[in-house]
Amino acid sequence: MAVGRLYQAVNEEKTVQARALRLLRSWLSPQQRVEFERRGYFDVVGCDTGTRYRIRRGTSGNVNEIDEYGRLGKGWCFVPVGGLLEGDVMLAQKIALETDEARVLSIANSFPGPIRWRRPGTRPPEGRIALGRSG
Repeated sequence: MAVGRLYQAVNEEKTVQARALRLLRSWLSPQQRVEFERRGYFDVVGCDTGTRYRIRRGTSGNVNEIDEYGRLGKGWCFVPVGGLLEGDVMLAQKIALETDEARVLSIANSFPGPIRWRRPGTRPPEGRIALGRSG
C-alpha cells in the first residue's frame, strides 16, 4: 500500500501543474515559500512605490495591495498572454511587480478591495467608512 502511494506521488510530481508550482517555489524567498505552503499566498514589494502586494493562488484577480496592518486593499487583475498554468501566472505576476511595477499597473484592471459588512446596530471600526443600512 505504501509503495502504491509513493508511486502515485511520484507520478503527480511529473504533471505540468506540479512542474509550474515547483518553478514558482524555486523563485520564492524562504519566507515567501513558507507563506505559500501554509496559507496559499505570498507577499511581494513593488519596485517603484514600495507598496506591498499579496499574490494568492489563482490565475486572475488574485493580486491585492496590503496596508500597513496586513489588510487587503485594492485588487489588481493582470495576466501574461497565453494559456499558462497557475504557478506560471503567479511567477509572472511576482516578477512583473518586483521589476516593472508602474508599467504593470498602467495596463492592469483594478477592482475594490474586500468589503467588510457589519451587522446592523454595531459601530464601524474607527477610521473606517461603514457600509450597509443605517439604523
